[in-house]
Amino acid sequence: MNNHFTSVAVLGAGVIGASWSALFACAGLRVKVYDPMADAEQKVRSYLADAAPMLQQLGMQGPQGEISFHTSAKEAVKDCQFVQECAPEKLHIKHQLYADIEAHLLPDAIVASSASGLMVSEMQAGWSNPSRFILGHPFNPPHLIPLVELLANDKTAAGVLEQAEAFYKFVGKVTIRVQREVPAHVANRLQAALWKEAIHLVESGVASVEDVDKAVWAGPGLRWAAMGPHMLFNLGAGEGGMAEFCDRYSDSFHRWWADLGQVDLNPSTIEKLVSGLSSEGVKPNTVELSEQRDALIVAMLKATHPLREPD
Repeated sequence: MNNHFTSVAVLGAGVIGASWSALFACAGLRVKVYDPMADAEQKVRSYLADAAPMLQQLGMQGPQGEISFHTSAKEAVKDCQFVQECAPEKLHIKHQLYADIEAHLLPDAIVASSASGLMVSEMQAGWSNPSRFILGHPFNPPHLIPLVELLANDKTAAGVLEQAEAFYKFVGKVTIRVQREVPAHVANRLQAALWKEAIHLVESGVASVEDVDKAVWAGPGLRWAAMGPHMLFNLGAGEGGMAEFCDRYSDSFHRWWADLGQVDLNPSTIEKLVSGLSSEGVKPNTVELSEQRDALIVAMLKATHPLREPD
């Protein structure tokens, strides 16, 4: 990585901001965390203590960088070459934050928003000069899931996207470029499509919540962790590749697509999902389940890392 990046500010210390902070600290960066909440430091330090052993299993050295906490966003961004913005997803909050920090940024600092539900064009309206502001959307938890979705547009300065890619690569991320602005970017749209049909299968009595979940993690989810859907289907018909696959299975897919359901998260549907999860033994306190999820992710990342081709 270009050693231009030595200090990073994290604006917002909720679950996403705390996770980013842990990753950056374990990557050896100086981390300056801003959050107005009185217990922000305690929460982030506790999160870091839990995350560091997992990151060490994945080859990082543990917390090497200095980490400091600030109740002023202006102070947090001072002298930082990269800013990861994790403020609540309310436009007026983000716009106010951008107005507060803009005059205090280094001239070449990059600001990346973790926003999952807002458009870059909407957020850019909070800047006098948005040329160094981009989307840098992670997947939860950011310290473990490699993906970061990047989006720039015609208001973004030349080279900013490439510099952001280099920064994220240094801290172990895998980036994709979102080439056209759409709600929910790329990965969340894929998630939404799958969940929509997963709910429909429950609603229409095809399978229980537990069995729908099992159908994913014990079935195609394993393949999806290895390769994406296009490449997997490219392999699905042997040497003929994608052309042969489409020739064989187009009629089947057209029939399946036509039968996919329409659902709404109305009270009745929500109750079915909640009841279905309860039958799986899910308790209101999900700490243990989160720990199990993270342990599984770490184990999968460790197992697959030697098989991944370098970028």
